[in-house]
Amino acid sequence: MNSRVAALMSEQWGLVARHQALIAGMSEHQVDNLVKAGRWVVVRRGVYAEAAYLALLTSDLQRRVLGDRAASLRITDPHVMSHHSAATLLQLEVLHEPTPFTHVGRPGIVGSHIRHGVKHHLAPYSPGQVVLVDGVPVLDRSRTALDIAREHGYLQGLVAADSALRAGATGADLEAAAAAMTHWPNATIVRDVIASASPLTDSIAETLGRDFVIELGYGVPQLQFGLTADGRTVWCDLRLGRHFFEVDGRWKLLPATAGGLSTKRPEDTLWDEKLRQDFVTGFKTGVSRLTWDDFFGRQRRHALDRCRREFLDTCERFGTDISDLARFRPRGPKPRAVVPKSPLLPRWLP
Repeated sequence: MNSRVAALMSEQWGLVARHQALIAGMSEHQVDNLVKAGRWVVVRRGVYAEAAYLALLTSDLQRRVLGDRAASLRITDPHVMSHHSAATLLQLEVLHEPTPFTHVGRPGIVGSHIRHGVKHHLAPYSPGQVVLVDGVPVLDRSRTALDIAREHGYLQGLVAADSALRAGATGADLEAAAAAMTHWPNATIVRDVIASASPLTDSIAETLGRDFVIELGYGVPQLQFGLTADGRTVWCDLRLGRHFFEVDGRWKLLPATAGGLSTKRPEDTLWDEKLRQDFVTGFKTGVSRLTWDDFFGRQRRHALDRCRREFLDTCERFGTDISDLARFRPRGPKPRAVVPKSPLLPRWLP
């Protein structure tokens, strides 16, 4: 491998296409020998990475990013990354695709089609909707969220739109992206997503929780409802009347060293949560706890029945009026933690 090929790999997330290596001065024999010796690995047909570099990739996300990038190097016509491939590069939190593809937007092609695991999309885009992520052209957050909605339906789109708003997109950005989609397939889903999207959810699970609570049939819940008293402030995920719905995740118990969010021992985190719920219910309110499994399949039906009983019980005991809670409301909105985005892939070093 000569220095020109090393420079290409450094610029291309550790990847090089066969034709690029040949143009840079390597022979076909040299390329084939590196593959046979196990020093280079075929990521996609005609696209290679060093085996030592691939060994550094420890997550499915990293392997997805590299696979999408390799597919992009195989496409010689102008294109941008779109849909879930764009969401990955933009580090948006989205639901998984039922069948994963590499997604690209290509101006000028006739219809959308799939070839070798790559889905080529016809839908036009403006230059202003393209951003660069480490040199890779990608459709921006708003356009990506709405493309996912058109491709996979309301719930996938709502999760993507909430994530885009959390990441800095605005409602006006979503509206602007939707303006060109008026007569596109599934445009009505786009409108429904924009009408429901909110920047106040903190995670995918909270977006799913909001959709779940709406299905109960008692109205649209208020997000991030705060209560403050005796030097303590608590923010609840979702509120209907005097009843709160809290979305729980195992990552809240896992220590940060294991990929979780807790800086304490699990038993201390559980004790803090018990004290937190005691504080909330001390205002004559009720609480339902929800987990990821409650949002899907048969478990969703059971959870809906349970939460409906719990909500109606709270209404019977305490009513629905919250005017007495006004003096316990925090003065400002919930502070939002800014979590720096880590690099998608480790840096390639020659």
